[in-house]
Amino acid sequence: MGKIVDGEASERLIIWIRRRMKDLGITIDDLAASIEHDLAHLPIFRDAWGNEWDGRGDMPDWLKTAKNAGVSPDFFRVTASESRSHPPRETARSVTLRLDFSADGIKTD
Repeated sequence: MGKIVDGEASERLIIWIRRRMKDLGITIDDLAASIEHDLAHLPIFRDAWGNEWDGRGDMPDWLKTAKNAGVSPDFFRVTASESRSHPPRETARSVTLRLDFSADGIKTD
């Protein structure tokens, strides 16, 4: 993940994130609980698009499709160290985002 070098941009981004959290009713405790949940349910399988499955519940459609096409689910199995890192979704598709700090929201081009 890239780092924000510009200190002013970093501060504006933090302000924007705090506003969005307030607007959506998300607390720091909510974020902590989400992180704990993610760490407790690390993915066992991941495809090139970043779809993941932790092996709980029904097999997801993306993995069923691959299996029905003759691809072994083991092909998508990730190691413990890989399950902690997420490939950037930008590899799957290109999206341009422009942050507008003077208005509410993110505009997409």
